[in-house]
Amino acid sequence: MEAEPATSAGGASPEVLALAKVVSRLRAEVADLEAGAAAAAVLERASGVLMAREGTSAEEAHELLRERAARHDRTLTEECWLTLGITGRTPAFSPASRPPPAPVGAAPSPFDAARYAIRPGDNAQHALLARLADGLADAGTASEVAQLLLLVLGDAEQVDAVMIYALGGSGSLELTGHAGFDPSLTEQWSHVPPMAGVAAREALTEARAVWLENARLDADRYLLIDGPWPSRAWIPLPGERPATLAVGFFRTVAGPFSHGTRSLLRRAVRLCEGRLRASGRPGAPASTDADDSVVAVQGIFDALSGPAVLLTPMRSADGRVEDFRIDAASAESVDVAGRRGRDLVGRRILETYPTVAGSDLWEGYLDTLTTGTVYEGLPFTYEETALGVPYESVYSVRASPLGGRLVVCWIRHDTSEREARRLDDLQRLGNLGWASWNLTTDTITWSDQVYTIFVRDPRLGPVPLEELPAHLVPDDLARLGAAVQRLLGDGTAIDEPFRIATVHGVRHLRIVAEAHADSAGTPVEVHGFFQDLTAQRGTEIALRESERANLVQRGMLKAERALAARLQETLLPIPEQSLDLTDLRVDVAYLPADTGVNVGGDWYSAIELPDGGALFVVGDVAGHGLTAVGTMAQLRFTGKGMVITGSKLPIVLSRLNALLLHTATESYSATATMVMARYRPEDHQLTWVRAGHLPPLLIHDGAARYLDQPEGCLLGASFEAPYGQASLTLVPGDHLVLYTDGLVEVPHEDIDEGLTRLADTAARLVREGNARTLARTLAGGRPRHRDDICVLDIHLPRPESPADEDRMHPEQFPP
Repeated sequence: MEAEPATSAGGASPEVLALAKVVSRLRAEVADLEAGAAAAAVLERASGVLMAREGTSAEEAHELLRERAARHDRTLTEECWLTLGITGRTPAFSPASRPPPAPVGAAPSPFDAARYAIRPGDNAQHALLARLADGLADAGTASEVAQLLLLVLGDAEQVDAVMIYALGGSGSLELTGHAGFDPSLTEQWSHVPPMAGVAAREALTEARAVWLENARLDADRYLLIDGPWPSRAWIPLPGERPATLAVGFFRTVAGPFSHGTRSLLRRAVRLCEGRLRASGRPGAPASTDADDSVVAVQGIFDALSGPAVLLTPMRSADGRVEDFRIDAASAESVDVAGRRGRDLVGRRILETYPTVAGSDLWEGYLDTLTTGTVYEGLPFTYEETALGVPYESVYSVRASPLGGRLVVCWIRHDTSEREARRLDDLQRLGNLGWASWNLTTDTITWSDQVYTIFVRDPRLGPVPLEELPAHLVPDDLARLGAAVQRLLGDGTAIDEPFRIATVHGVRHLRIVAEAHADSAGTPVEVHGFFQDLTAQRGTEIALRESERANLVQRGMLKAERALAARLQETLLPIPEQSLDLTDLRVDVAYLPADTGVNVGGDWYSAIELPDGGALFVVGDVAGHGLTAVGTMAQLRFTGKGMVITGSKLPIVLSRLNALLLHTATESYSATATMVMARYRPEDHQLTWVRAGHLPPLLIHDGAARYLDQPEGCLLGASFEAPYGQASLTLVPGDHLVLYTDGLVEVPHEDIDEGLTRLADTAARLVREGNARTLARTLAGGRPRHRDDICVLDIHLPRPESPADEDRMHPEQFPP
């Protein structure tokens, strides 16, 4: 059986009563350290929307909001709501039916540190909160609290009435306290069923303050209590979600609540929290002084940093202390299970810190409880387990008596050196560094790596917020300014890239930061890190530029191939055919390469000459693409023209060689191989020349051999190149094959092997009776060729050979 510590008939001890009054004053003083300088949240959020949408600076966004408000005859707050899209539609106002817009000063810069740093409150607010704290000691009910709020804030903040609602179990609202209302109105609004459009209920369910600053706009969204109050506010008690109690302030002054007024009302509600929680809920039991003392201590813990708990001894039937119950806990208190803060309230000390039992610390608790002497233990090692891994930490614990309870606080001494080393390694390897800004003391702290990232001498200290724009690339100023406003003005975490100019050039950085707020929602400290992404960004830019260049190059190559292919098709329109020239039968085959995106420079000609003879040409320009096709066209037409006009074949090659040499440029010089033959039908004489080309293949009586080649190097190689000629008399049944190197070349194979394979294949086809389409058959035997293939089979038929049905007339063949 457990028993609570006994109290005297007169109630709590004098120390506890004194502590309750001291707590009220301390809470007012702590409240003065909270938010005071940030601009109105609605104005700043609307400005942020415009900065993101219009690409403007913070000053330009504020000015644009003022101009729009004046142009449409609205207040600045109305324009901000419309910008944020909250109202859903533009209300129809009559200029005479509402107050004129409130004057607004110049918009502050988002990089002005004074907007965010927490400064001590002015004397007037301090006096109001102190007066409220003194009065709370005598306020026993929610209505008495409401009367006190009205009395203290009425003249100073034009508060005309106060309401206090509690959230019922079914979601309804119950009026638990009020001041300044007619009895008929309070009777009408004493119970509000669960329904949408009630500002007090929205404040409770969403655990946030609701500011009603324009009656006409607010009437479209909420069900308003009738009365002469143009501005109202509903503020929930902090610490719960959903909240259970909300205080409503009704003002006689129109327009938005100033930041100072918002902060004062929040502080006032928080100051009343303990009294309202004990007396503000419908059906709540009468509070005891002991309960009040626990609430007061919890209020102190909420305002302090560091771990601390209030312990109540749990006694057995014989009076021995068996355990301690945690009745209050600070936010930084945490047990071995990871529970922290108010989650610890109600739990036993041996449940949360089991290894304390029987230790010197436990004996110290008992001694303090018995003697009233403050216990300050020596540093000791305490073993904890995290993620199943035990590790040791060193603590110092202090226990103080408080009205039959213990206030216990402790300090952890060992910030592990290993963890510090790991943090240093993480910052160095990740090229990032941590930073923090205490808005209460206006102190900025950087790790060493941040100085490296900003290329800044540590002796100069961190860059103040006001100086940051001087380091930014101008294009990033507005975007980072909006992010700073979201972080410091609204308390929203940010993850934003930006660029700075350093002596080593522009650096690409990233900031990730979050703001820690007090119970009123005002940011009081900022933690985050900077990361240098310059190397990654440089790689990304190089990769993107490379991809872009590749796409452009590929597109150009495709366009060039398409153009070259059309030009080639114009020059060589029929890839496969048979035709008759004089008494010869000619089989032609042309196949483009299977791989690659460029068109080659292989070509052929087979034409009848004015004297009744025939001209045959096969050539190959080195390279691919438009230049190769252009050179091919130049050689093809120039060569034919000179032969038709009577030039000798060696002279034709010499002049073509000179043409290529004289048209060469620094960026491009063409070379080409060529074999050219002129046939005289009256004696079947074939005279031929070559310029570095592979030898013609003669198939006679089923046997194949390559012709002995006359002198002649490739075109475009030398001005002094001599060109000889050779002659051959064809007999009926002979086949003479002219071809380009694509027919015989195979990667990593000697050219002689390809020539031997061609001779054997051609001879076999002729012996087997497949000579009618010899050129096409030879070309088709290379299905995966990497170069263009061009083949001409010049055949002198035997007299008894039947006419070929596929033969074309000479005039059908392209010139």
